[in-house]
Amino acid sequence: DDADVRKELLLLAPSIRVPCLTHDGAKVWNTMAIAQYLDELRPEAGLLPEDRIARAHCRSICGEMNSGFANLRSALPMNLKARHPGYKIWAGAQPDIDRIVEIWTECLATYGGPWLFGKRRTMADAMFAPVATRFLTYDVKLTKPCIAYCQTVMAMPEMQEWVAAARAEPD
Repeated sequence: DDADVRKELLLLAPSIRVPCLTHDGAKVWNTMAIAQYLDELRPEAGLLPEDRIARAHCRSICGEMNSGFANLRSALPMNLKARHPGYKIWAGAQPDIDRIVEIWTECLATYGGPWLFGKRRTMADAMFAPVATRFLTYDVKLTKPCIAYCQTVMAMPEMQEWVAAARAEPD
């Protein structure tokens, strides 16, 4: 709601949303669009699974993450500095949590983990990384496979760097 912040965000992205990728003349501000752009730019990075059916599955859950889970986002705002043990989950957010647990459980069982689509990270892991942080921040009760997945995500060097940078920001 701060006018100065709004002006700053407008400089970054016309939607006033982050993230926004600016690269080689392109400005891409939707998470799914950024992931697809990066996959086109660096297909060897393996942002999508090689198998056609797994690739379709990955795109589907990424699309669901990109456009859904509004109640989760509202009830459990992103906060890498906080920890809320025993947090009472708002009833409206529980169906979103249940659906994410269902997605993670299915992917981990189908593709064998430790990542959602097997042995290597994909765009799905990047898109669900903020959810893992929310689940930890708000002490969301998870199944063992989902706890292990959150731990895997949080152990990534990039996540460690992100958390450290967030904790270093002034309040």
